[in-house]
Amino acid sequence: MSHPEFKYLPHLRKQLFVLVFGTETRAGKLFDIILLWAIVLSVLSVMLESVREIGESYDHIFFISEWFFTILFTIEYLLRLFITAEPKKYAFSFFGIIDLLATLPTYLTLFVAGGSYLVVIRSIRLLRIFRILKLGRYLREASVLSNALAASKHKILVFLGAVFTLAMIMGTLMYMIEGGESGFTSIPRSIYWAIVTITTVGYGDIAPQTIFGQAVASLLMLMGYAIIAVPTGIVTTEIAQAEKKQRKEESKAKRKCVACGEVGHEEEAIFCKNCSAKL
Repeated sequence: MSHPEFKYLPHLRKQLFVLVFGTETRAGKLFDIILLWAIVLSVLSVMLESVREIGESYDHIFFISEWFFTILFTIEYLLRLFITAEPKKYAFSFFGIIDLLATLPTYLTLFVAGGSYLVVIRSIRLLRIFRILKLGRYLREASVLSNALAASKHKILVFLGAVFTLAMIMGTLMYMIEGGESGFTSIPRSIYWAIVTITTVGYGDIAPQTIFGQAVASLLMLMGYAIIAVPTGIVTTEIAQAEKKQRKEESKAKRKCVACGEVGHEEEAIFCKNCSAKL
C-alpha cells in the first residue's frame, strides 16, 4: 500500500515540469531568464576573479558566490532529473551533460587547485536562449550557413594551400634578401612574417630594412587585401545556392494536391504525381 503523501508526487512533478522545461507560461519564462542571468553572473564572477587585483581584494565574495551558484545549479540539475520522465535520457543528452559539467568544477577544487576556472563551460548553457526567446527560426539560417561552408570546404582548403605556398615562397625570398640582421633569422620565422603580412595583422616585431625587402613587403600587403576577398566570394556564392535549394525544398513540401492530399510536388509541376489531378 502506497503512502498517502506519494499521491501528490505526480501532480507536483507535472507542475515542476511546466516550470522548468516549459516556456509557454509566464513562470516558465521567468525561471529560464533567472537561470540565464545566474549563468552569466557566475561566468562573469570567474572572469573577474582571474584579474589578480580584483581577485585578491574580493576573494571572500568570489568564494561565497561560486559556492552559491554551484549549489543553485546542482539543485537545478537534480530537479531536472527528478521531474523528467526519462532521467537517463536527459542525463546523457547534450544539455544534460553540460548541466552536469557546470556543477563539477567547483567540487573539483576540493581535490584539484584551479578547477574553478572550468566553470566557463556554463556559458554553453546560454544556448537555451534560442528556446526561451523563440529564436528557433534562426536555426534555418544557421543550417544554410553550415551547408554553405560544407559545400565550399574543398575550395577553401585549396585556397588555404595556395596562400600557404605563397607565404613559403615570399618568406624564403625575404630570408634571402634581409637575412638575420633584420630579424629574418630563419626560413620558418620569415614564413611567420609572411603569414602575418598577408593576413594584414602586422605585429611589427619583424620588419624589412632594405629597399628591395620593403618593396616585396608592400607587394605582399596589397596581395593580402586581394586574398581576403577570395574566401568571402566562395562562401557567399555557396550561401546563395544553399538558400535557393532550401527555398525550393520548402516550396516543394508545401505544395499539396487538393484531390488526394499528396505532398512533395515540384515547383513547376502542373499535375499531381499521384492522381494526375491539376494542382
